[in-house]
Amino acid sequence: MVRQTEGRLSREAVADGALALADAEGLEAVTIRRLAQELGVTPMALYWHFKNKDELLTGVAGRVWGKVDTTRDRTLSPLEQFRNLLTSFLEVLRAHRAAVPLLTTPGQTPPEESFPITELALEILDALGFPPDQAAAICIHALRTVTGLVAGEPGGTDPQVSAEEAREEMRRKRIVLETLPSDRFPCIIAAAGPLTSCDDPEIYYDFGVDVFVAGIAALSTAKV
Repeated sequence: MVRQTEGRLSREAVADGALALADAEGLEAVTIRRLAQELGVTPMALYWHFKNKDELLTGVAGRVWGKVDTTRDRTLSPLEQFRNLLTSFLEVLRAHRAAVPLLTTPGQTPPEESFPITELALEILDALGFPPDQAAAICIHALRTVTGLVAGEPGGTDPQVSAEEAREEMRRKRIVLETLPSDRFPCIIAAAGPLTSCDDPEIYYDFGVDVFVAGIAALSTAKV
């Protein structure tokens, strides 16, 4: 992580430093004191921008939201526009897996960086014929879907877990499923591999988006 002097420290730089620390070591590593050490400043320099850890984590969530591409290609159908938004969101979350829980914290006030993404999603859903209440519900489910895909990726790595430990954990999970009683759980046994590991993440994520977008297409009252 790049160290910088207190005179150059900005709120965005602090949040970016916290995000980089979470990426490298997990969300649990993000504390005011530890981040100050990484940035080469005193803890008081960080309190100037964030009063406490909760505010810092909200800032981290905002930086994640801010990375989502909100470019709208109006030459595409609204359905494809929505797919592109979901795909961009997924790409950001996959790059910052440790920060995913920050986007679904119960009772959390959404950071302002999330508003352009939500506004765009609602505009596209309006074009697909959904009234505001249904569009809002789809947005909520979309957030849960993309965060769930990343958090639940079979064999997904935790920055606090070594590659060897991750492989061993996948092996143990697969053995548990493969050794279930075959007369009761034949389908689980047959799917033990894909249930516990992800040989091709791109296929996994594309299929997840396809399923969600197909549901929107089926419910839309507009032509798609």
